[in-house]
Amino acid sequence: MNSTSARPRSRRVFDQSLLVLGAGALATGLAAMTLAPGVSAASSHREAPLIAGDPRADNTDVYAFTSPDKADTVTLLANWIPFEEPNGGPNFYPFADDARYNIKIDNTGDGNADVTYTWRFRSSYRDDANQFLYNTGPVTTLNDPDLNFRQVYDLVVTTGGKSTVLLSGVPAAPSRVGPASMPNYASLRNQAILNLPGGGKTYAGQAEDPFFADLRVFDLLYGGDLSERGQDTLAGYNVNSVAIQVPKRLLALKGNTGRNPVIGVWSTTDRRGVQVSDSRTKHGDNWKQVSRLGNPLVNEVVVPIKFKDAFNTLNPDQDRTVQPVVDKVLDPILPKLIQQIYGIPAPATPRRDLFEIYLTGICKACGPIQADLNAHRLNRDANRRDVVPAEELRLNMAVPPTARPNRYGVLAGDLAGFPNGRRLTDDVIDISLQAVEGAAQTGQLVPALADGDRVNANEVPFGTSFPYLALPHTKSVNSGPGVLQKSGTKNAAALGGLGALLLAVGGLRLRRSRKTS
Repeated sequence: MNSTSARPRSRRVFDQSLLVLGAGALATGLAAMTLAPGVSAASSHREAPLIAGDPRADNTDVYAFTSPDKADTVTLLANWIPFEEPNGGPNFYPFADDARYNIKIDNTGDGNADVTYTWRFRSSYRDDANQFLYNTGPVTTLNDPDLNFRQVYDLVVTTGGKSTVLLSGVPAAPSRVGPASMPNYASLRNQAILNLPGGGKTYAGQAEDPFFADLRVFDLLYGGDLSERGQDTLAGYNVNSVAIQVPKRLLALKGNTGRNPVIGVWSTTDRRGVQVSDSRTKHGDNWKQVSRLGNPLVNEVVVPIKFKDAFNTLNPDQDRTVQPVVDKVLDPILPKLIQQIYGIPAPATPRRDLFEIYLTGICKACGPIQADLNAHRLNRDANRRDVVPAEELRLNMAVPPTARPNRYGVLAGDLAGFPNGRRLTDDVIDISLQAVEGAAQTGQLVPALADGDRVNANEVPFGTSFPYLALPHTKSVNSGPGVLQKSGTKNAAALGGLGALLLAVGGLRLRRSRKTS
């Protein structure tokens, strides 16, 4: 990306809002933390303090990209329930019946959803009085009598305040119990891919967790020893996914992709209003947002612990009003920690480039990054006075798919990748590390961090057609200490390679292969 160094710029687009509304919005968000089931009010891979109590409401990742094999459509994916161990029976991993799972699209730039897709699930057993198993024999179809537990869902789209039921009572793919119970899971998945009226497809069910990273980064950035990187912490785990592929015209402002190609995307989970006081839970009738996720790693790395749970209860139009969070975008914590541990100088603040990436989208008039890419200001029919800074995963739908995606996305000149939307193959850990160290300003990768976490690709290949996600794993993640002890190796990279060989279904592809994506 062509860029110049940061230059002074007026903060008038959000200063008044911060002064007038900041305290009120933060108070509202903090108060909303009590409006959650159990102890839940957070999102992503366990990044906020309260999320561990409600994994079925926990968003792990959001993806938005132009479909590589159907370029007139956009594919939106959202995942829930982190760290699903494949052998987690007998109940495995159902979606919550008392939750709404949403993917939201903002095409005007005002921080509010203009299009919302909502999945609602219902569970049932064929025989819960005389059986304890998820299935009682090999399952070959979604209506197989041997499938004891099943879920169906309704899919609703809301535009302009009007809700329309697209599908009702259709089957979700079950958890993948194992090869004996589900000898052809690919067939079950295909049966769960359904066409939508007006064009498009949907899928709901289990998938391999597509996020790849060495999460030991949270152990003081690998304990100050970069030689210890390279183990994909998410390898072998599954997630629950909802996916939708829709024509671009259904997402664009006024249905005109040519004039208005930019959308902002995020996912949320809503639960019926409940209030928790000590061990007492009171149920209500109102729906409350208990999790939210747009750009990856924002809540993990940017938002201070004190505000993580409150941040996840807010609508994006309120983000600019929360001074402590905006301050940590402009003056982030991570570069200072990298400087402290590894001696790499932190870029000068305020970080207008990060404000641009996370809150406004990228455009020449938005900040120091000299490119017009994915800011809502680029939509010709958007009212400039209504466009506000808001944390959303922004996608310019006019950028065509790349035949050979680069894992560094926009930082490597691949404009179809993160932070212009997010593809499954985008290496968001490495991209984010480079971004916080100023690579978007200089146009050059930081050499000292060029290897990132040394996990450059998923441990199994992704699919080439919707929903693109890999099939769920069936091998246990916990193979026992004897497996590693017998190998006789102490090298972290070698252990990571062994893990991939043990866990990748039908694959001999090492996750740290010479291929970048």
